[in-house]
Amino acid sequence: LQLWVEMHLHRVDADTITYTAAIGACANVSEWKQALQLLAEITDRCVEANTITYGALLSACQHAGEWLQAVQLWADMADRRIDVHTQ
Repeated sequence: LQLWVEMHLHRVDADTITYTAAIGACANVSEWKQALQLLAEITDRCVEANTITYGALLSACQHAGEWLQAVQLWADMADRRIDVHTQ
């Protein structure tokens, strides 16, 4: 996440891939609240979240045992018409 901080310091715009990578880093250390904050930032900055982004979010919730939040994210995916089926 240090790279994430440096990107902001140098005013480098983040895209779906960089947000997803940051969320994935949060998932690896069970920082589900930070991952959700990044989702809020994605929405605020009009960056498109995708199936992989939500997979990382769900993983963050899983690692932290936040099952209710995971169910809420699943519903959010449906609301945003993000494909919940992967191949």
